[in-house]
Amino acid sequence: MTENAYLIPLLPMFAFVMIVFFMRWNEKLSAGFSIAMILISWVMSLVILFETLGRHGEPYEIYFYLTSFVGINLEVGFLVDSLTAVMLMVVTTVGACVEIYSVGYMKDDPRFSRFFSYLSLFLFSMLGLVLANNFFMIFIFWELVGLTSYLLIGFWFEKKIAADAGKKAFITTRIGDLGFIVGLLMVAFYAGTFNFGGVFDKVSAGLIPAGIVTVMGIFLFCGAIGKSAQFPLHVWLPDAMEGPTPVSALIHAATMVAAGVYLVARIMNIFVGSAEASMVVAVIGLITSFLAASIGLVQNDIKRVLAYSTVSQLGYMIMALGLYGYDTAGGHHSAGYVAGTLHLMTHAFFKGLLFLGAGSVIHAVHTNDIQEMGGLAPKMKITSITFMIASLSIAGIFPLSGFWSKDEIIAATLHHPVFLIVTLLIAFMTAFYMWRLCFLTFFGKPRDQHRFDHAHESPRSMTWPLMVLGFLSIFAGWVAIPWLPHGFSSFVFHGELHHASPNIILMLISTVVAVSGIVLAYFIYYKEKISADKLAEKFRPIYKLLYNKYYFDEIYHLLILNPILKFANFMWSFDAGVIDGAVNGTAWLTIVWSNIKLWFDTWIVDGAVNGSGWLVRQGARILRFLQSGSMQFYVLFILVIVVVIALIKFEFIRIDIHWPVITVVFVLGVTLLGVLSKLAAGSEDAPSSAKQEE
Repeated sequence: MTENAYLIPLLPMFAFVMIVFFMRWNEKLSAGFSIAMILISWVMSLVILFETLGRHGEPYEIYFYLTSFVGINLEVGFLVDSLTAVMLMVVTTVGACVEIYSVGYMKDDPRFSRFFSYLSLFLFSMLGLVLANNFFMIFIFWELVGLTSYLLIGFWFEKKIAADAGKKAFITTRIGDLGFIVGLLMVAFYAGTFNFGGVFDKVSAGLIPAGIVTVMGIFLFCGAIGKSAQFPLHVWLPDAMEGPTPVSALIHAATMVAAGVYLVARIMNIFVGSAEASMVVAVIGLITSFLAASIGLVQNDIKRVLAYSTVSQLGYMIMALGLYGYDTAGGHHSAGYVAGTLHLMTHAFFKGLLFLGAGSVIHAVHTNDIQEMGGLAPKMKITSITFMIASLSIAGIFPLSGFWSKDEIIAATLHHPVFLIVTLLIAFMTAFYMWRLCFLTFFGKPRDQHRFDHAHESPRSMTWPLMVLGFLSIFAGWVAIPWLPHGFSSFVFHGELHHASPNIILMLISTVVAVSGIVLAYFIYYKEKISADKLAEKFRPIYKLLYNKYYFDEIYHLLILNPILKFANFMWSFDAGVIDGAVNGTAWLTIVWSNIKLWFDTWIVDGAVNGSGWLVRQGARILRFLQSGSMQFYVLFILVIVVVIALIKFEFIRIDIHWPVITVVFVLGVTLLGVLSKLAAGSEDAPSSAKQEE
């Protein structure tokens, strides 16, 4: 089956084509076909996972050369190793659950079929990215993921806020992709190939200078910063919640945002070759995780709380991977790679469950504001139970999935005290804001009686995926139990154990931290022993800072967007006033000059030509009298001329010769003689004509 792995992304692509061209008029057929294709992909991914286990994680790669460009061979192929097998299962599992869930959630949407076509196209892009064996292909699918996420986030484009969110996500991630492109160009220039294996071999052999490896790694990491919403490009993810909730679950919990983490894990050999680049990755991850977790403490939109939770957990993964690269480059032992990839898997399941659970709640009460909820647990038993399972898992409560992956992350920080302290603080905040969300949503008295009265459990098409993901949120992390002979670490590292033995004390500490966060939320939002309003008032500056998300959007507007808009307005004014003014002025002058030329042509040129013709006609009209046809007239005319010339010659007539006057007199005389000649000729012909008539 592994040799046919390329079919896994092609099946959703086939669904996209069939829906767009043949099935979009039939909603049930569109949804059913799309779900069938992703389920087949899931089965194939499961078989490939077992085959990869049977090979003990040894990679399987097939590729062929597509073309050559500036000496670099561009190839098409796929690579199946442990990381690929895990990600295929993650994407197809969450994708299948989301598509089934969407049947109920999007039931009455007028663009129902289009939604499933977009989902299929997105899954094709994400699965192709996971299977890519080279940087060239991964970049193609990387951009396709960005395109499809834009289409899905702005799916309800008739709402301005959703359209703006789609544009914000697309532009923000493109900023990160600009750095990614620079990194790819450096890979091409210094490695001479895009193939992962070829690049990694040259890095490990020291054929690429260490400084270049550092810069290359940082630029490649820029792509992950954008796609996985890391500081300072994290601002797009919370606004992306304006898309349909299944989109939030698919893109912003398990797949698209995981692409950046997957990229860092996939090119880990580059970061192992540069401790500096690895530390940049770790620091960015830690900052992102702390900022997002602190913002999530005070948000009231149920999906935005989960969005900031996602950003925080992604920061966790990025930090762990960065610490692994840093420690390994320095020759130390680290569990960071296991921690990052394991949390990538477990997080996909429990965060996907949280988003789908949030969608179920929104579907029931028609609001996102948790301050308008409360007491929903009895009415929505499946939703509330599965949501709380996921909340316990993300908090890191034993023995749920999140406990094992979060414990690995904390273990990765043992040799870095600052990272360890902040990581534990983030774990505390995570447990607190997630159970704040649970208590305000499912427990206590209803804060909006009307919404509570109309609340109901979601249909089976929505609750079954919740139960499947709830099961995975409990048990998926058990693959990392250290006492198992073939745990997660031995699988991803091809049989070599790369993380320390279980640290019971650390497990207890992380559990105490998580429980403390839950207990504090319990006393504030369930028992109400501590007033949340009084705390907010007492720490008002901090509360406002967190509620306004550290004013990142305002700062970006002030320092980046407003100057760009002002510059754009200036350029528009310059274009309208100067460029268009010059063009329009030139056109106006051309029109005026054309009018002048038209007048000159009409009255001067045409006037001269027509006047000359008129003069010629008039002259001909006068001179034609000379052509009388009478010999007597011609003889008389010659005689008169001879006499006049003789008189002038022999000075019998003294006149000053003024030729113009003489010419006029001559013409008039000739005309007069001609007229007289015509009259004489007419009088001579009249009798003969009369005779002929007789």
